[in-house]
Amino acid sequence: MWSVCKKEFRQFFSSLTGYIAIAVFLLLNGLFLFVFPDSNLLDFGYATLSKFFELAPWILLLLVPAITMRSFSEEFKSGTFEILQTRPLHRWQVVMGKYMGALLVVCLALVPTLIYLLSIQQLSAEGGIDTGGTIGSYIGLVFLCAVFTAIGICCSSFTSNAVVAFILSAFVCFLVYSGFNAISRIPALQSGADYYIEMLGIDFHYRSISRGVIDSRDIVYFFSVIFLFLVITHRNLLKR
Repeated sequence: MWSVCKKEFRQFFSSLTGYIAIAVFLLLNGLFLFVFPDSNLLDFGYATLSKFFELAPWILLLLVPAITMRSFSEEFKSGTFEILQTRPLHRWQVVMGKYMGALLVVCLALVPTLIYLLSIQQLSAEGGIDTGGTIGSYIGLVFLCAVFTAIGICCSSFTSNAVVAFILSAFVCFLVYSGFNAISRIPALQSGADYYIEMLGIDFHYRSISRGVIDSRDIVYFFSVIFLFLVITHRNLLKR
């Protein structure tokens, strides 16, 4: 599994694509948080990174599919998946190796954002930033990345076209993240079913963890969604 993971990690940085994807992620966050007036953290008047944690999931909707779109689709297109099948690896090891390699890349893109935390902490006049809430938000962001990566790997296993995998992955990530929240706002569902429908979406549990309270129900939800999409990926590989 780890050999596949290392191969996936190295392959992403073997071309400029990997560096450009991470650079664009950091650039967009930097522009929105420190340059554009409507979302500038320096204009808030108090130490907070709430705007970053509201914005990051929407940028990750494009970053993660860009990272995962070639995971299996490129293997299918180039014919190297048949070579991979001859290795003494179980299908689950291949899936987990691909998943862990892509997840490491995504998490690596989050590391430089700690500069935002240090900057706001140093600029705050008194009190400083809410450490508990910020740590909870980062944990929620890591879980969000883990779910998006599982979705991206799954979508990549459906097609040999990387562009189709990117579009499909971005759409499914958007649907799972905010689709259930949008459905719950339908007036006909406001009698109590709206709460349970909203609970099916990632946004509900991401916001819950971002408050700084680690609830076991949120953890179980994230692991369940990750497992679901990895199982679908495994079944797709069995069909091939």
